[in-house]
Amino acid sequence: WGLSFKPKTDDMREAPSLVIIEKLLERGARVKAYDPVAMKEAKHSLGERIEYGKDEYETLIDADALLLVTEWPEFRSPNFAVVSKLMKEKVVFDGRNIYDCKEMEEKGFTYFGIGVKQAKVQQETKATV
Repeated sequence: WGLSFKPKTDDMREAPSLVIIEKLLERGARVKAYDPVAMKEAKHSLGERIEYGKDEYETLIDADALLLVTEWPEFRSPNFAVVSKLMKEKVVFDGRNIYDCKEMEEKGFTYFGIGVKQAKVQQETKATV
């Protein structure tokens, strides 16, 4: 979720989403993205190499993971019951740390707050990255 550099803009200059998407595509991932404003601008860089969702929920149908990249207000409190039913795997990578780790785990999600030390994850992944 989120393509623009920051919320409430279509600015794609130096948008983290572009780097993330390029890396995912290099590894053979299928990417479906949604942004309330910046999808037209994103198409200039990404073209048809990814799919574009009609809304945030449509992008989650059969998804293996949700990556939150831009902190749009509408992404702050989604209906996680719907999110859970739509996704194939309940994995969330929260690049803006807007969700509470404990709440997400209580809802049955595997949650990764990017840049946040997580004791459980740290113990399970002692190997090098």
